[in-house]
Amino acid sequence: MENRITLSKCVEGKSRFLLTLFLLCFCSFTWAQVKVTGIVTDSSGEAIIGANVVEKGAPGNGTISDINGNFTLNVKSNKAVLTVSFIGYKDKTVPLNGSNNLKVILEEDSQALDEVVVVGYGSVKKSNLTTSVSKMTSDAIEGRPVTNLSDALSGQLAGVQTQTSSGIPGEEMQITVRGVSSINGSSNPLIVVDGVITENMSNVNPSDVASIQVLKDAAATSIYGARGSAGVILIETKQAQKGAPVVKWESYLGFQNAVGLPEMMSPKEWMAYNLYLKNAMWLQKDGNNTLDTPNKDRPSGDRVNPDWLLNPNSDTADWTLRSDLPQTNWIDAILQTAFTHSHQVSVSSKGDKYSIYASAGYMNQEGIVKHTGYERFNFRINASMNINKYIKAGVNFAPTISSQDRGESEGKDKVIMTALTMIPTIGINEGTRSLGFSKFRKDDVNPYERLKQVTDSRNIKNFDVASWVEAYIIKGLTFKSMFNYSSDNRIDEYFLPLDVQKMSVKSATATSKVISGSRTGWQNTLSYDFTLWKKHQMNVLLGQSIENRSIYTADMKATDFPLDNVPTLNQGATPSQASTMKNIVRTASLFGRLSYNYDDKYLVSASVRRDGSSRFGPSNRWATFPSVSAGWKINSEEFMKDIEFISLLKLRASWGMSGNDRIGYSDYVSTFTTGNVAYGNTSQIAIYPTNYANLDLKWETTKAFDFGFDLSLFRNRIQLNVDYYINRTDDLLYNLQLPAATGFNSMRTNLASIENRGWEIDLTTVNINTKSFKWSSTLNLSGNKNKVLDLGGNDEIITDAWNAQFITKVGGPISQFYTYRTDGLLTEADFEVGTDGRYNPNKPLVPTVKGKKQRPGNVKYVDTDNSGSIDNDDRVAYGSNDPDIMFGFTNRFTYKDFELSISFADR
Repeated sequence: MENRITLSKCVEGKSRFLLTLFLLCFCSFTWAQVKVTGIVTDSSGEAIIGANVVEKGAPGNGTISDINGNFTLNVKSNKAVLTVSFIGYKDKTVPLNGSNNLKVILEEDSQALDEVVVVGYGSVKKSNLTTSVSKMTSDAIEGRPVTNLSDALSGQLAGVQTQTSSGIPGEEMQITVRGVSSINGSSNPLIVVDGVITENMSNVNPSDVASIQVLKDAAATSIYGARGSAGVILIETKQAQKGAPVVKWESYLGFQNAVGLPEMMSPKEWMAYNLYLKNAMWLQKDGNNTLDTPNKDRPSGDRVNPDWLLNPNSDTADWTLRSDLPQTNWIDAILQTAFTHSHQVSVSSKGDKYSIYASAGYMNQEGIVKHTGYERFNFRINASMNINKYIKAGVNFAPTISSQDRGESEGKDKVIMTALTMIPTIGINEGTRSLGFSKFRKDDVNPYERLKQVTDSRNIKNFDVASWVEAYIIKGLTFKSMFNYSSDNRIDEYFLPLDVQKMSVKSATATSKVISGSRTGWQNTLSYDFTLWKKHQMNVLLGQSIENRSIYTADMKATDFPLDNVPTLNQGATPSQASTMKNIVRTASLFGRLSYNYDDKYLVSASVRRDGSSRFGPSNRWATFPSVSAGWKINSEEFMKDIEFISLLKLRASWGMSGNDRIGYSDYVSTFTTGNVAYGNTSQIAIYPTNYANLDLKWETTKAFDFGFDLSLFRNRIQLNVDYYINRTDDLLYNLQLPAATGFNSMRTNLASIENRGWEIDLTTVNINTKSFKWSSTLNLSGNKNKVLDLGGNDEIITDAWNAQFITKVGGPISQFYTYRTDGLLTEADFEVGTDGRYNPNKPLVPTVKGKKQRPGNVKYVDTDNSGSIDNDDRVAYGSNDPDIMFGFTNRFTYKDFELSISFADR
């Protein structure tokens, strides 16, 4: 019994010990979690929203200040140290020292107010730029319903022209920088994403973009040498920011409608118009004809369609139209209110040793034409790690999957054109082989049914990866090596069922095109920043790059399909096309740049690049592209020190050369194809050249001069940038027409020169900036004039396109309209009056179109050459593809957590 009591006491003692230990641990735990509250303001007492508050030495333990600048954070002890940071302000370290209620005042960072601009293979403070570069940050993209990144540039930057070349969802806008710089070559700017050259920007999710820089003058673009003559667009994607981990979700929903549509005729209007036309032609055919003649008594070719009339067999002239015919507005039938939605989630975190930004996005855009649309999946990982204090490595990984339903909606004889010309008396349930064709038009295919049944798709899978390593050798000396690989796989499929083709067509048609491309690149740069005697700041950049681009294309076509519902090519009984092609382009480059800054007043920069490309022959494979630029920061002079409201006043000038190698893959050599020829009494397979070789083919070269000034007032609340430029491009690549005796139609050669002159104005203002409300405005204006200086001895070049003609002539811009001048409409007063008192169409008093009988109401053309008639010699060059002026105006309003952006753009 006694033993049991003793044992009980022992257990009780142990229990008390464990309970005491638990309470001590609990107390210790609760003591460690000290709750700290506070407010973050600027020097004027205005609350700072979104400031990062992080416990020092505890990665991941942090928060951000709310709309009133307040924050709450649990820390380990009342002796913890907090780090408070915000963009544009100096970081501040705040020890608690036992306090748990803080007021943190951040000081503005004058250097942070001077934003950094990314240039080729480096970056520079905006105030120290000596070249023409425009920048656009993510603030100008976020909140806008941008489905494609090229849309974001519209109306935002001076000198950057965007133009819609297609209305199909998912298509990129056509972008030109400072005018057209080539005739037969590409005028598209070079696209560089995170330092890697790419073909387009459609694979970049707009929500992932941190900034876009456009290099416009040759001094800025010459560092990219052979591919910079049309400008360079540098895209920087988002990286993690130091502070607490951030999870962000973005979504938008939107609707699109077609505007400015033509007013379509109703069936009654259409029949009335044709009734009037038929009767007018009846009266003009013979002076004795009258409208009293019954329709059935007219010759068959002069009768009004009896199916339109209520009483077609009347013995008297009865023109009453039927009201029971189908009524179809074909534009309404093929168009819709299109729904668009986009969603993105991103996660970012940055510590002392690592940085990671990961995102996933989905976008779905319906087309305003039914059965068209675009769908895209984006993924991105930007990660880096400090291996030690000397070496940093990272990787950028970005796959994209997209699909596009094109709907055979654009182009001549496609559904939009068909809908515009389709007569309204054909019913929506007519116009196919299965539904039956209308008695009014027995060969008109229903455009709505064609949209439903046709397969016209494009599927793209894109994969981009770049890995890099940076080594900090000594203070200011950095070596960076980057390897990148990208692959693009595109499949275009088209199938046109027999059911939605004219009765004269005997078979369905299917085509398939596969384009598989890859790009491999390796670049190495060595950069050295140093300062001598406190006032002489210098940067030296040396670099090397190589690139290999491979493209494989397969084209296939088949006809004679037994079934409309099996669109695969193997079902076509008659293969009519099967071809493959492989092209490889290799480039190699050496480049360097020297930048000098004396006492933050006088700025000089010079660069040179040596490029080699396999697109050109051995004798012209290499070219050199130099540049030089200078700037004078007048506001840094002693006589300007007392003018405090001027933050920056800088004059700058630049000159440089850049090139264009984006032509055919092997135009300098002869390429061959095969065909059948008769040899003796048999048909033999022969091989023959398809083009005329030109071993002297060389680069297009642009020489550009730019003069500008930059002005910033009131601590950058007002910023003005003005530029004037002259760009001259020589040795333009052109397809020269050859005599038929040569056996070739044309030869690619260098023969032309063009010039672009223009001006640009960028104005940015912060109109109101208070605790809860901010209003900023951006205005850009630009104008460009294009002029042809030389056409290799030719005075003019005329080209045909879509039943129209265009002319390029010395002294004028590229591709003017080549057309007739008009002077209103012909009237009866423009014709002789016959003995019967009526005008005589065979005796015009003014020049009319040669070989065609003209009547009042026809267009009156101007006899430019005074020959007495209108013929081809009366055509004149007219107009210009360049607008006289382009402008964009954007206002952004922010009230607490709400934002409103209003943009206008025109030309």
